[in-house]
Amino acid sequence: MIFVTGGAGFIGSNFIHYWLKNSDQQVLNIDKLTYAGNLSNLQSLASNPQYSFLQLDINSEKISELFEKHKPAAIVHFAAESHVDRSISGPTDFIQTNIVGTFNLLEASRKYWNSLAENKKSKFRFLHISTDEVFGSLTKTDIAFHENSAFAPNSPYSASKAASDHLVRAYFHTYNLPVVTPHCSNNYGPFQFPEKFIPVIIQSCLSGRSIPIYGDGSNVRDWLFVEDHCNALNEVLKKGHVGETYNIGGQCEKSNLDVVDHICRQMDELRPRYDKKSYSLQKSFVTDRRGHDWRYAINIGKISKDLGWRPQKDFNSGIKSTIAWYLENQTWVKNVTKKEAT
Repeated sequence: MIFVTGGAGFIGSNFIHYWLKNSDQQVLNIDKLTYAGNLSNLQSLASNPQYSFLQLDINSEKISELFEKHKPAAIVHFAAESHVDRSISGPTDFIQTNIVGTFNLLEASRKYWNSLAENKKSKFRFLHISTDEVFGSLTKTDIAFHENSAFAPNSPYSASKAASDHLVRAYFHTYNLPVVTPHCSNNYGPFQFPEKFIPVIIQSCLSGRSIPIYGDGSNVRDWLFVEDHCNALNEVLKKGHVGETYNIGGQCEKSNLDVVDHICRQMDELRPRYDKKSYSLQKSFVTDRRGHDWRYAINIGKISKDLGWRPQKDFNSGIKSTIAWYLENQTWVKNVTKKEAT
């Protein structure tokens, strides 16, 4: 069995689907079920004997008991508060979950790992899912983030993730806990919570609302299709070197304005407006986010060379399949949005 924390969230639920399609190992999904955690993401797995779920905060003292009961072969740690705007308006949850929660999970893992026989000790892994945002911001001419880039977080969210990364690194160097840390770029795809940038664009188009664009829309992100990310995590978990970090990116840098225009063009084809005009007319430039990082870019040379991984989905086909998923799953959108409101 492997433990997946935060497995009812966007990337976590996609990873569980991917894992169960490609492995015969069982999965225990441990999730607190905050506003962004939705069991409906995993509804199709309800009768799968390889899958089980437990609603639990990773800060709980009961975490240690789970290790003793289930004896996992690996921990895949997604559980985190992750929305930058929310971290600006209310950073407390980010400190408690991302830092203190990771510490609690590391301590439980360390005690369990120390109790294992040597043959099982050598196979155990703690996979800590991080983000490129810990590296801060790039200018137009800066080279892409690499694994040795200095940390320079600019929001309470990215600072809390950087702190958790340092804890994970310390547990490897101090206790020899077999950890691996991947840093990913911006993900998109099915099951992403509607407050995130790409779902916001899609839902704004459908509802006739203005499509909000921070500042002048020039901020640049490297976009990674979530299934490509899951494939990379699978490779890192199975073949990654203990104590190492791996950058996972989509090799797809686009400005926010370019992303909006791309989605509007595809929406014009897939679900035309009632008046046959372009959805691009709904664009609206709003006051920029405080401390808004200008550019993220990921160098994937290390993971490509060491593990043979590269992204497979190009942005055009990835966005098209993502839009199609949201068009076909408006009930899911309404349900998760209703859950947040309550």
